[in-house]
Amino acid sequence: MRRVLTSICAPLLLLSACTTTTDGTASPSDSSSAGTSAPTAQLPGPGVPKVEAPIDIGRFKQAPCDSLSISQITELLGTAVTPKTDLNAPGGPSCSIHPPQVTQAAVLVIFNNVDNRGLTGVYQAQYKFFLPLEPVDGYPVVAYGLADDRASRGSCQIAIGTSDEQTVDIGVTQSEDNIDRKDPCEAARGVASYVLGNVRGRK
Repeated sequence: MRRVLTSICAPLLLLSACTTTTDGTASPSDSSSAGTSAPTAQLPGPGVPKVEAPIDIGRFKQAPCDSLSISQITELLGTAVTPKTDLNAPGGPSCSIHPPQVTQAAVLVIFNNVDNRGLTGVYQAQYKFFLPLEPVDGYPVVAYGLADDRASRGSCQIAIGTSDEQTVDIGVTQSEDNIDRKDPCEAARGVASYVLGNVRGRK
């Protein structure tokens, strides 16, 4: 089964004007060039990190924009930003956030429902850009995509394993003025930290 790639080919992420934190969004794109995932009888697959403390993300598949608070959105992308929910997005229920006054800036959070193989599906898809990152609060993370767009577009998409069967995917693209000021994959990890805290019920 092909894993849907929500590529960050459109401008999406904005840093808060008052901070050095940059965030971004991705927009869905054709997944036809992504590799297919080989079936596996056991999860996680070979070489894939195990999720030691699984999180139930079922509620957020019905309300994906609950994964970020208004104050967090304001910190990341500024004021007057309205999150948009799409329960029927190709990769799974999603929340997209794009400041209307910025041509290239946003955050996209996807509760992936393409398959039930978690990070194993990402590891076995053979994406051209594939980079394991430091875990977030103990949860394994990998950046992936059809290309490495960090320097050219200031964008990065990551998948964080919330269980051996499920991931939350987060895309960021920096505003033009913020490209090269911070690694967009690290910005995505920052968003992931917020999302994990909210789905785990941490205040």
